[in-house]
Amino acid sequence: MTWVTPHPPAAVDLDRCVTCGLCLPVCPTFRLTGDESASPRGRLTAIDAVGRGLAVVDERFDEITSFCLQCRACETACPSLVPYGAIIESARAEAVAQVPHRSSRWERIALGRVVARPALIRMLSLVIALTQRLGVLSWLPRLGDLAAGLRPIPVPLPSARGGSWGDPSHPRVVLFTGCVADAWFSDIHRAAIELLVRAGYRVEAVSSQTCCGALAAHAGHEADATRLARRNIAALEGASMIAADVAGCGAHLETYARFGAAGSAVAEASSDITEIIADAISDGRLPRLPPTGDRVAVQDPCHLEHGQRVTDAPYRIIEAAGYDAIAADAGGLCCGAAGAYQILHPSTGATLGRAKADRVIATNARIVASANAGCEMQLRRFLGEGTMIAHPVEIYRDRLVASDVARHPPRSGGIWR
Repeated sequence: MTWVTPHPPAAVDLDRCVTCGLCLPVCPTFRLTGDESASPRGRLTAIDAVGRGLAVVDERFDEITSFCLQCRACETACPSLVPYGAIIESARAEAVAQVPHRSSRWERIALGRVVARPALIRMLSLVIALTQRLGVLSWLPRLGDLAAGLRPIPVPLPSARGGSWGDPSHPRVVLFTGCVADAWFSDIHRAAIELLVRAGYRVEAVSSQTCCGALAAHAGHEADATRLARRNIAALEGASMIAADVAGCGAHLETYARFGAAGSAVAEASSDITEIIADAISDGRLPRLPPTGDRVAVQDPCHLEHGQRVTDAPYRIIEAAGYDAIAADAGGLCCGAAGAYQILHPSTGATLGRAKADRVIATNARIVASANAGCEMQLRRFLGEGTMIAHPVEIYRDRLVASDVARHPPRSGGIWR
């Protein structure tokens, strides 16, 4: 038997690839290396060879599949609609199962176990917050480099989990809080909640939800990703609208359709927060603000553009905030963050991060909007101080508060437990 995992890449999906090569120009790793095995069609060829018994899952197969950023730009370019994201996740699961590494156990603990325990995340986040303030991380070059992209973690740590906001008679939206985002990017949750309530929604953040499972799935830890997904499906059951304010989480929630009717209902109900807020602006529930004359560079996260096929909502929000919205890197490549990729492949991740930063700098914008936490961290690493980087809903919320502070003063802490 070639495959050992319960859900190997499907032959019918692999057969869709006609090796036309339209994926090559949009693939970051192929563009960097020019190596066919570092391209989507090259990886699909290797995966298909294993499925046909012509090759085995070995260290070379592991190298080929793990080098992929899983940005899914190839899916957008593919005329045959090859479901590359699902295929590469299955292939990574095979590689992890058949070519175990010493690091696999620690990856699984971090990406499949720690992320599912809010109390442990908060404890670790508190440690990071204290080391940020003491400057300890700067003594450790590798960790310090990664931590440079992290926002200052607030102390005490806020949490949206278990909270409810807005008029109980209004339409209900469930906020997907994620795992580390609830501690590390709580300001995004705050902005999302304030805007949703002002747009006429009642917002809830059910306490039984957990990590979406994207990090575990991308790393090949299929069992952990499935366990997390099923837990979320149970927690989110019955929700008619689910808002995700981290693009990577939102893209993964949409993959829950593979878990039957209940999973399909969650996937169907899920929307990125930028879609919901942009629609509220369009129908007049949220206002358009006077022009500022300033420009904002909008970075298009891969998991928003390619995973969820949301392209215009962030621009609509920035323009409604009174800014000139310009593409930070129109048709550009992945920023190189890609979840844990920047840790597992630091050189490639850094090369892509610097290239993305150079394109942002070329826009001469002093404000950058990014709808994905991982992308924001990468931009912070390579843009450094002097550039404001925030989620589109934060930028809009801040301008809204500034323009209407008398009637709508900023809430300094009342919405948090």
